[in-house]
Amino acid sequence: MKPAHRAEPYWMLAPTLALLGLFFLYPLFVATKQSLYSWDLLTPAKYVGFANYQVLWERGELWRAFRNTLVYSSVVVAGSMTFGLAFALALDRPGKVAGFVRSAVFSAYVVSWVAVALLFMWLLDSEMGLLSRLVAFLGLPKKNWLGDPDIAIYTLAVVSVWKITGYAMIVFLAGLQDIPPVLHEAASLDGAGALVRFSRITWPLLRPSASFVGTTSLIISFQAFDVVRIMTQGGPVHATELFVYAIYEQIFMNLRVGRASALVVVFSALILGLTALQLRVWRGRGTA
Repeated sequence: MKPAHRAEPYWMLAPTLALLGLFFLYPLFVATKQSLYSWDLLTPAKYVGFANYQVLWERGELWRAFRNTLVYSSVVVAGSMTFGLAFALALDRPGKVAGFVRSAVFSAYVVSWVAVALLFMWLLDSEMGLLSRLVAFLGLPKKNWLGDPDIAIYTLAVVSVWKITGYAMIVFLAGLQDIPPVLHEAASLDGAGALVRFSRITWPLLRPSASFVGTTSLIISFQAFDVVRIMTQGGPVHATELFVYAIYEQIFMNLRVGRASALVVVFSALILGLTALQLRVWRGRGTA
């Protein structure tokens, strides 16, 4: 059916476009403008051009935030997709036990980030934490999970994987239930084993779900703040200083609005670029 008027689709999109412009494009425009000024919220703003970007680059703050965020997001996206798919395959069956386990796994996604961060701070305490006690009981050397610069970022990533795996599981379950059972039945009659059925039927038909999970998990990981603020405050020695926390630190702790705005501009461009790249890769594999 054709629309009654050519402008009809645009009228339908108008509310969404208005919200997008008001809460995304306009703030991004303001941040872009402020990134060209030096302002501490107390004295008049001073135009400095691209000096804020130059300082962030020369001091390594831009590269550090990018590197930490990329490492963190890579682990979160890969981990949540892997475990989410594994749980979905294992729990895609009727029964009270499977239903209970599905609910238990998804419940972690419903709990607030603050509660999750406080829980894992107790579990990962280097002296009295449950994990440290287990390591000591097994006779292994203790680890300072949140105080070691080499492993702190991976510790936060594992906590985030635990939090959002339930979300990935639900999306994959929805994708699995959309696959016609007759395809697996026909493949079984032809002698195809479980691995062959997964690689030739299940996974190809799950690629749209995988694309959606990967893209949304990437965005969620790039927005991480609560877990960093509560568990590490960007430390030790800036090892867990992600982009969002770096922006917070610049504007609220250092009162450098210009540098914080510069980080916002770079961060927004990075998210849009990586999301577009990820969608293009999945489309190239025939998911859209």
